[in-house]
Amino acid sequence: MWANARLAVFALATVLLAYSTRASLLRPRSHGFYRFFVFEAIIALILINLPLWFIDPFSWHQIISWILLMSSVIPLVLGVRALHLHGGPDASIRQEPELLAFERTSRLVREGVFHYIRHPMYSSLLLLAWGLFFKAPSATGGALAILATAGLMLMAKIEEAECLKAFGQEYEEYMRHTRRFIPHVF
Repeated sequence: MWANARLAVFALATVLLAYSTRASLLRPRSHGFYRFFVFEAIIALILINLPLWFIDPFSWHQIISWILLMSSVIPLVLGVRALHLHGGPDASIRQEPELLAFERTSRLVREGVFHYIRHPMYSSLLLLAWGLFFKAPSATGGALAILATAGLMLMAKIEEAECLKAFGQEYEEYMRHTRRFIPHVF
């Protein structure tokens, strides 16, 4: 019964995600194309491990999981806030149909968390995926977390190429002084 419900939820989430990201799915060379697969892996991780979220709450893997899950909120909030305050979203400047509204920045954001890392939202998803994996480590969960990580790496590389096209030399200079996901590390 629970397996059928999870499958139904996954199917519904897939349809909704495919519909909301349809412009990206039609452009396989855009970073948004891979975003779909990252979210699919994360949804699958949630549904696979959901029954085990509160089993043995003080085990080593549950503690790691909660640390990663709680930490995933920080780069997300800081990144969205910095884009909202400093990005100047403008659909007339960046008209690529696969971009989400908050991605249509009219200027390169270097303030806030973007002073340290180029992809705070991807960092958030990376922490989320591995936090979900550690809820109940398994081979299937590991494969999904690795799939999400690979998708995020591809998204970052493709988005950097898109940003180089949009912001040119300014973005190239920015890349020299920041890391992708983890400040001062990677």
